[in-house]
Amino acid sequence: MSWFTQHSEHTFMQNAFMASILVGLICGVIGVFVVLKGLAFMGDALSHAIFPGIVIAYLLGANYLIGAMVAAILVSVLIGFASSHTHINNDSAIGVFFVGAFALGIALISTQRTYSRDLTSFLVGSILGVSRDDLYLTAAVGAIVLLIVALTRRELTSIAFDPVFSQADGINVRLYEQLFFIILSLAIVISLQTVGNILVLALLVTPATTARLLTDRLVTMIGLSALLGGLSGLLGLYFSYHFSIASGASIVLVATAFFLIAYVFAPQTGVLTQYVRRRMHYAHPERDVFPDM
Repeated sequence: MSWFTQHSEHTFMQNAFMASILVGLICGVIGVFVVLKGLAFMGDALSHAIFPGIVIAYLLGANYLIGAMVAAILVSVLIGFASSHTHINNDSAIGVFFVGAFALGIALISTQRTYSRDLTSFLVGSILGVSRDDLYLTAAVGAIVLLIVALTRRELTSIAFDPVFSQADGINVRLYEQLFFIILSLAIVISLQTVGNILVLALLVTPATTARLLTDRLVTMIGLSALLGGLSGLLGLYFSYHFSIASGASIVLVATAFFLIAYVFAPQTGVLTQYVRRRMHYAHPERDVFPDM
């Protein structure tokens, strides 16, 4: 058991494991709505659009998570306002502000001579650098995100499946979409230290997509996605620690492995499962005519 427990001797590893599990759970929950709403591009855009907030925090010597959070909320609000214009669709607004915000970050950081080393963690994550204060911040923001999802689950679900009907049913679609963009931004920000900017989209989308293969019930899907996200964080960090693999990449690879297993072996939708079912049908066609035989 020492292979599993030797990390507990180090406080930084305890913090890292807690952070990876928390982020996996939170991204697993919010990721279900990202997948159902088809907003993978939005997740990717927001993960880059927060760059200027990180740069400004870096230049001021402040906590970069706070800077990222402010930038994420600001960009998500701007996207929401812009996309409400009759001549600007959602994807166009995302593209404009994603590129504009990222360019602003590059312009700001290019004025500094030495920056690449300090901001590398933004791209690939730096989970071993998670402090106790970072952990508290992650837990607090995560609790807010999960609480909002719990309180607005009916509205978010309705909008995800049929926004036109939701509008006719009296739901303020724009308001709830804006709220969703904000909590998605917060989930992305707290994931940066765990998997980094490059891989954060995978943590949002992969567990949720895996859960989608396993069930059609929303509540079950959310629970499975959260479980898979938490397990991906836990196992990914174990493999990272014991095999000297980059932590963010290791976490995402574990999540991807779960997806591949579900893709092949899922009871109803798995590729192999469907193949076997077809073969059985061709071998015993009378079972469909006489199901009790």
